[in-house]
Amino acid sequence: MARSDSSKDAPHKPVPERTAPPRRRPLPWRGLRAPLLLIAATVALVLVAQLALGKLPHWMNPFGEETKDRSGPALLQSIRDLHRYEAATGNFQVIVDLEKDAKFLPDAVRGKRTLFVGKGSVDAYVDFSRLDSGAIKVDPKRTSATITLPGAQLEPTNLDQKGSYVFSTERGLFNRFGDFFSGNPNDQQQLYVLAGQKIQAAATESDLRRRADANTRLMLENMLKALGFTTVTVRQSAAQ
Repeated sequence: MARSDSSKDAPHKPVPERTAPPRRRPLPWRGLRAPLLLIAATVALVLVAQLALGKLPHWMNPFGEETKDRSGPALLQSIRDLHRYEAATGNFQVIVDLEKDAKFLPDAVRGKRTLFVGKGSVDAYVDFSRLDSGAIKVDPKRTSATITLPGAQLEPTNLDQKGSYVFSTERGLFNRFGDFFSGNPNDQQQLYVLAGQKIQAAATESDLRRRADANTRLMLENMLKALGFTTVTVRQSAAQ
């Protein structure tokens, strides 16, 4: 009896097809990695270029600032005649030591100390508009003259804005935090006011007015003698 071939008689089972594993979907931010890196590299390059070009001349620096003055023309408001002789000028310098403390907190927590160097000038003048009708006396021969002048006065302090500066500042923790977010222009203004007041007081105590009186007398004596007067007497009253 012949053996039957089981491989031929048995039904053929289909071999299952192999399926590829599912592909993982790329995360959405991975597609932005290259643009972000490009942007970061560009920003870093710009910063490096700014640091490098900061040492170049201004006209070669593409990142340099340009200032444009768009102010309007100055308008003349008034004109007044001057009847005074500027006889002397005093130049002064003062160091303002301004300290602000809290009552119940140490300086390291809340406090501020500023050293300000103030420079300015004060002019001394004699006002000829205050001369009385009999202030000038001339003898009949016009060889002798007597002039009575008012004493010299002081102009307000002319503070040098460019020459004055803050030398140093010590600030507490709270003051540093507050100055970081907002500046107080009144502090700077107070320094200028104090410097002007101290310079004015120093000018008053100096011999600036006496020097102005002497210069005025010398100017009038030389002028009148050049006009033919042989004797010139200049008297000055005390400044009011």
